[in-house]
Amino acid sequence: MTRAPNASRQARVLFAEMLKTPGKWRYGYQLSRQTSLLSGTLYPLLIRLSDQGLLEAKWEEPEKPGKPPRHGYRLTSDGVAFARTLQKKAVRPILRPRLAGALS
Repeated sequence: MTRAPNASRQARVLFAEMLKTPGKWRYGYQLSRQTSLLSGTLYPLLIRLSDQGLLEAKWEEPEKPGKPPRHGYRLTSDGVAFARTLQKKAVRPILRPRLAGALS
């Protein structure tokens, strides 16, 4: 059974960053630095979104010998559409009315 697309705060942060350049391949470490998401949050999220067809993932061979291969990610067309929908539905903070008689 496939899980529903993720609309958590962390997913919205990731999608917002990836929408800046939707066709560009990104790496986990790069995304972690750009979004401030920790690896324990980011990597499971990347895997889930990839499994849901919202991200495309591929292994890239290292540019220099001795370096490990890296996993690259980019938005799919469905991912771009979903991310744009999330942006449109962005919830604005609810402002609390001032209490009568409260000090200013």
